[in-house]
Amino acid sequence: MRLFPVLAALVGLALMTALVAYFGVAAVTRPLVAVGWTGLAAICAIHLALLGVMGIAWAVLLPGTSLWVPVWGRLVRDSGSELLPLSQIGGYVLGARAVTLAGVPAINATASTIVDVTLELFGQLGYTALGLACLVSLEPHEAIAMPVAAGLATAGLLAIGFVVFQRRGFDLLDRFARMLGRGWTDKTAAGAAALHLALSAIYRRPARVFSSFMLHFACWIASTLEAWLALRLAGVSLDFATVLVIESLLYALRSVAFAVPNAVGVQEGAYILLGASFGVTPETALALSLLKRARDLIIGLPALAAWQLVEGGRLWRRMAEPEHIHPAG
Repeated sequence: MRLFPVLAALVGLALMTALVAYFGVAAVTRPLVAVGWTGLAAICAIHLALLGVMGIAWAVLLPGTSLWVPVWGRLVRDSGSELLPLSQIGGYVLGARAVTLAGVPAINATASTIVDVTLELFGQLGYTALGLACLVSLEPHEAIAMPVAAGLATAGLLAIGFVVFQRRGFDLLDRFARMLGRGWTDKTAAGAAALHLALSAIYRRPARVFSSFMLHFACWIASTLEAWLALRLAGVSLDFATVLVIESLLYALRSVAFAVPNAVGVQEGAYILLGASFGVTPETALALSLLKRARDLIIGLPALAAWQLVEGGRLWRRMAEPEHIHPAG
């Protein structure tokens, strides 16, 4: 299982390289030069602001926690998902661990991560629905509309099922464990029960849950601004609604390919296909994808380096502790 993400990343990287070579390095570079360092800095600034708001959305679910902790956790989560050979789930684990090391109890970190990811998923579904509405308005006869609608309905049902499982599924697991009796199941049942209680405590605050969802939904819509600005600087004048269609469908495809680390190759292919429907050349579409990857490197590398320092310091302290322990007598 650990080998698959690495292989998928290598295949995706090969595909991305092949696409750039096929359409021409010079042709792909021209839009990047047009955006320039100033444009890249603006895009990074927008993305950092969105990460901050998404961290606040997580903080809403962790009352009493210092605001910087979930913001830091969100930064680590996204940096791990985008830069390391991990699936998105691996990024979630890193983010939860980051807030745990910052003082949040592990069970609360896990439960809040599950709910935060769920609410972000619902925000993304709302974003995709908005993109679909814009698509139908702009291109009423676009053939892709029906498959997208069917996929959106299916994803919505799965998301609802996931919420129901969070609210009721652990009761079933607990009953099953009790039927098996004591022994090796006790610890599992106790852990599931503790997680269930933590999840229930979060869902008992509907105002906080709704606020977190709305923040995620707003961030999804605002994230369109990054691509819109990049395209505008590259000389492609698409209105905001059209870019929203492209971005919402892109991230829907990325979610389907969640097991591919960083969606390498998937993102590039999706941008080419979606951009072609609205007059964006393949070279510009590839440049936009590479621009986003440059943004992720600029933001993610320092974040991961800082996280490694935190982890390294913790490991060093643990290794040094036995030296100060002397046996009694």
